Amino acid sequence: MADLDDDTIAFAHRMFDLARSGGTEELVANVTAGLPANLTNDKGDTLLILAAYHNHPDTVIALLEQGADPDRVNDRGQSALSAAVFRQNPETVRALLAAGADPDGGSPSAVATAEFFKLPEMAELLRATRRISG
Repeated sequence: MADLDDDTIAFAHRMFDLARSGGTEELVANVTAGLPANLTNDKGDTLLILAAYHNHPDTVIALLEQGADPDRVNDRGQSALSAAVFRQNPETVRALLAAGADPDGGSPSAVATAEFFKLPEMAELLRATRRISG
């Protein structure tokens, strides 16, 4: 792998910061211009995982529309759906499920996260999706 110059590294950090802060418009403009929708940081976190964890459903939806993989996991096996369940954000959970995110994917899975942290509303949202699709 080629070494990245300081400007490229700074740009990548800015993109991850936009995902964390909900800078949807600028982030999507960069993805449209060629930034990979599944860009990952040194921990394997994707832009989508960061947006989901930091409660930015509009950013999550926009990234999904740009082709972000809803089932991609970070280096610890965590998915965007697990992050959204942990953060108890039903809008983000619904968007990820609508995009095909697997409630049983990752480790811990979204289902396991809801059970472990005793999040009955999130568990019901995941179950409701299974009933509809199953």
